[in-house]
Amino acid sequence: MASCVGESPQDKASVGGGNCSHACESFPHDSEKPQGIADIEKPSDDQSQQQSQPGDQTVPEHQSQPHRTKLFVRVEDKQWPIVYSPDYNIGFLGLEKLHPFDSGKWGKVFNFLKEKGMLSDETIIRPSEATTEDLLVVHTKKYLDSLRENIARAIPEWSVTVATITEVPPVALLPNVVVQRKVLKPLRTQTGGTILAGKLAMERGWAINIGGGFHHCSSDRGGGFCAYADITLAIKFLLQLGMVKKVMIIDLDAHQGNGHERDFMNMQDTVYILDMYNRSIYPHDGYAKRGIRQKVELDFFTDDGPFLRAVDKYFKKALEEFLPDLIVYNAGTDILEGDPLGALSISPEGIIQRDQLVFEIARRRERPIPLLMVTSGGYQRNNASIIADSILNLRRLKLIECPQAEEHLKAQACKSRI
Repeated sequence: MASCVGESPQDKASVGGGNCSHACESFPHDSEKPQGIADIEKPSDDQSQQQSQPGDQTVPEHQSQPHRTKLFVRVEDKQWPIVYSPDYNIGFLGLEKLHPFDSGKWGKVFNFLKEKGMLSDETIIRPSEATTEDLLVVHTKKYLDSLRENIARAIPEWSVTVATITEVPPVALLPNVVVQRKVLKPLRTQTGGTILAGKLAMERGWAINIGGGFHHCSSDRGGGFCAYADITLAIKFLLQLGMVKKVMIIDLDAHQGNGHERDFMNMQDTVYILDMYNRSIYPHDGYAKRGIRQKVELDFFTDDGPFLRAVDKYFKKALEEFLPDLIVYNAGTDILEGDPLGALSISPEGIIQRDQLVFEIARRRERPIPLLMVTSGGYQRNNASIIADSILNLRRLKLIECPQAEEHLKAQACKSRI
């Protein structure tokens, strides 16, 4: 895995005992601290105002005019605000099998939903690939150049950066033109999908990108299978368009979302981050934790009960402190029991309940808050079916709706029976 900066002293707390007086000060009463939750704290005012470390590029808060893009494709009323493209999936020469990530899970999610009669090729929204100009809205040119072939230095190190980010060492030996087509193009397409889904969420009230959620990538660095900062980009595009003024990120992947935390560290009046993660696993980015407004650190093997109680309690608490125009929900399924990297113990039913809870809290309000969901991490072969089952559950409970899409599907079913 890519190396990370060490934790600052104020971020350190022992797991499951020991000296954790600082970590526990955030709880009004010790009895309120759910079992399995190791630490929760918000940064002090002086921490939140600190500037980035040398070489760190935080996202500029304002830009003179919106970036011109072709990512916002025409969408029909009969289409669900669910974004997916077959180009999301990664596969070449079997090298994808060297990483525990299921590099075809996005297509499996779509196929499951198609088999269940919720989606069709006509009712899904297909995004475009994010261009270099799109990516430069957030990313530094130096970082993007590091992902590309350097013709001036025709040496075998063309793809070292991508190999480090994807954690598949043999990728470093491949010509960059192959890596661009087989690895980075799918990730750029998913990034375009998140940007498009952000606009759809504001227009339709909710949207789901079946891919995306690359929360370890910031403007000038990647890692943890995250090459592009799609969450930061989606928010930045909406800020430029004037569609939002305040955004909340609720990151419930098993890992700390250090990428968007670094990007928005100096914009905490605009972007509020609630991050709940296993404190003892990658990335251990103590510096990035300063960008978190509501931090909930989990012990190894936290299970359904304490996990769901924490989601309910701290999401509601966050909304009492900060009322956003949009919620970006990073819905990683690497919290699933048995995940080799997440090391938590959430059941499939617990994941479905988690997603339901987030949508209920955001959408079943006097004034519903638009919600964008991205699928993020998940390293087991059954993750795709769980994601699909969760989306079907949201539909069953009418937490997500698209009457025109439902009517189109009924009409198509009638035609097929004639």
